[in-house]
Amino acid sequence: MPTITLPDGSTKQFDNPVTVAQVAASIGPGLAKAALAAKLDGKLLDTSRTITQDAALTIVTDKHAEGLEIIRHSTAHLLAQAVKQLFPDAQVTIGPVIEDGFYYDFAYKRPFTAEDLAAIEKRMQELAAKDEPVSRSVMPRDEAVKFFRNMGENYKAEIIASIPANQEISLYRQGDFIDLCRGPHVPSTGRLKAFHLTKVAGAYWRGDSKNVMLQRIYGTAWADKKSLQEYLTRLQEAEKRDHRRIGRELDLFHMQEEAPGLVFWHAKGWTLWQVLEQYLRGVYRRSGYQEVRCPQILDKSLWEKTGHWQNYRESMFTTASENRDYALKPMNCPGHVLTYNHGLHSYRELPIRYGEFGACIRNEPSGALHGLMRVRGFVQDDGHIFCTEDQIESEVVAFHRQAMQVYTDFGFHAIGVKLALRPSADKRIGSDAVWDKAESALRQALRACGVAWQELPGEGAFYGPKIEYHMQDSIGRSWQVGTMQVDFSMPGRLGAEYVGEDGTRHVPVMLHRAIVGSMERFLGILIEHHAGRFPAWLAPVQAVVLTITSRQDDYVQKTAETLKNQGLRVESDLRNEKIGLKIREHTLQRVPYLLVAGDREQESGSVAVRTREGKDLGSLKIEDFARQLAAEVAGHGVSA
Repeated sequence: MPTITLPDGSTKQFDNPVTVAQVAASIGPGLAKAALAAKLDGKLLDTSRTITQDAALTIVTDKHAEGLEIIRHSTAHLLAQAVKQLFPDAQVTIGPVIEDGFYYDFAYKRPFTAEDLAAIEKRMQELAAKDEPVSRSVMPRDEAVKFFRNMGENYKAEIIASIPANQEISLYRQGDFIDLCRGPHVPSTGRLKAFHLTKVAGAYWRGDSKNVMLQRIYGTAWADKKSLQEYLTRLQEAEKRDHRRIGRELDLFHMQEEAPGLVFWHAKGWTLWQVLEQYLRGVYRRSGYQEVRCPQILDKSLWEKTGHWQNYRESMFTTASENRDYALKPMNCPGHVLTYNHGLHSYRELPIRYGEFGACIRNEPSGALHGLMRVRGFVQDDGHIFCTEDQIESEVVAFHRQAMQVYTDFGFHAIGVKLALRPSADKRIGSDAVWDKAESALRQALRACGVAWQELPGEGAFYGPKIEYHMQDSIGRSWQVGTMQVDFSMPGRLGAEYVGEDGTRHVPVMLHRAIVGSMERFLGILIEHHAGRFPAWLAPVQAVVLTITSRQDDYVQKTAETLKNQGLRVESDLRNEKIGLKIREHTLQRVPYLLVAGDREQESGSVAVRTREGKDLGSLKIEDFARQLAAEVAGHGVSA
């Protein structure tokens, strides 16, 4: 006679064991129709599962985050079912949920085409319309291996064979399709109403380049068609804003095969970089950081002491010289500890703050590289604070304020805060007591910041938990940028000390912080956020002075030189072209201000000012325009 406690605290009693679906029906027909799954004492289960004892129950619908994930996972199975019906020789492998959607990897004798994707999606719609029940069953591991091998599903059999022998395997069937899965899944395929297949790409079996190449079909799924359409519209807008395309159009940077994952910055792109760097250098200066510079290559023994060699080796480029092994630094923190160690420090000196625009190299897989967003060589606005435990809270609060101001200055106003907690025991250093202390310190600091945060179990760095800052851009995408990490382990491993008030040696706490993280990635985000239409203070070219006829050549050149001498980023256009064509071309280059000079402007020492949006600001004296632009730039910590 189980008693079910509902989220509002109310209870329901049943005379016999009862399924989740029956509980939902007892609450009301609306909930019974909406139920996708349930959380029973915190564990996600199918609506068909039977409850035999007292428990706390939440009915999961598409209004819950878990509900949307279940929809996407179930749609991945729907995709696999459709592929198997249309291409019986295809073998299924894995099909997980990813951000905003799902994918499924298939082994097939030829590449899938755009026409294939359209046919697969049509079949998925037909299968959903059939509203076939989705049922769960279990099978002993060895029996499941034979079952899938007899079906010709060798990849699936290999996955199952890697599971411990004493475990039962859960299987989900819908119509003629059965798949290995932990679940839960929607009760029937009719619950899948809004999905779309987006693309096909290559993917190595088990992510290993030594294995066979599979075909990965990507898709997206949502609770309703309106949400799906909104997402597809965002995708279209994201394509227009692709930083790689805009980078080419505005002549900012390029990348090529001779240097995979590395960036060739052009003059305008490097100007944009320098504006960002000088802005951040001002943040360093105003926040009490000493800017330092550390070596790119450090001995293997150092990386062994820090734990990087054991936990990060696959992502490190290595080299050797004179019988010594070295690694190119994938992060800057060990160098800052060595800088700190070059001298004895007193508690009176703490906190000591180091900042560095530190160049890092990481051996990212070639398939993961993506323009500026995922590179092998990058620069971080990196900083490390050496402090006492008592100073953690004030330093984190100060950093939080700095970061929020930076994001606001660059045009980001919706910022989410997350706390990434300890990874599994085999992927971290330090005792549980140390991790308890570190996580507690960051929670207390976030409370002092007065912000709400989401916790991410298992997502912390191997040496400590971290606060993550997630910015929402102008089309609603979220980007993780800044971090603040507390580290009780690395300073001691590298012998960092200070003399305390009691006259004895103590190990300082090390705070790892970055506001924008990778400079390359942040610039890519900026390009897409602004669609290349940077605010005037940030734009590589702030204004262009245009001639109407050749009679204004000398005046325009002199005007441009005058503005440049005041620190403004200005170009001139003396081409013998119609003024309409010049205006159009520079508008497409997203230059904030177009300054037109004809005979009348030349005589009056002025320019006709036009914005890239086409707004006519009238005629302004050169000195008045210079003051106006300088005022627009003021307050961002960089010269105009």
